[in-house]
Amino acid sequence: MVHILSAEWGWLDRCGGPARGPALKSDDYPNVESLVEAWSKVEGWVRVFLANLKDEELHRTVEFKNPRGETRSMVLGELMQHAANHGVHHRGQVALLLRVIGHVPGNFDLLFYDAEQHRVSAW
Repeated sequence: MVHILSAEWGWLDRCGGPARGPALKSDDYPNVESLVEAWSKVEGWVRVFLANLKDEELHRTVEFKNPRGETRSMVLGELMQHAANHGVHHRGQVALLLRVIGHVPGNFDLLFYDAEQHRVSAW
């Protein structure tokens, strides 16, 4: 979970949001509460970033360094799609790990989340 948060903040940083600095470390988040607190802060920054984003900005090129220190560049819209896909990939892994240890994570598909937000049936 710390990796997912670190990556989300890292992509936000690359897109023009608040600087993250080095990758986050699991040892700095000893319990769920500490992780939720940090994630709430990052979620707030994401919401502000998205609220201020203009359509034309999705086409601008973003230059950044990867974890190996190599300079890379991507179009902002594609970078944001990658970040979203990265999170989906890892949420699936977390769901599997929860099942392995005997916990049913429930359905966290976006379809069901959106339905709940609008208080309608997904099916």
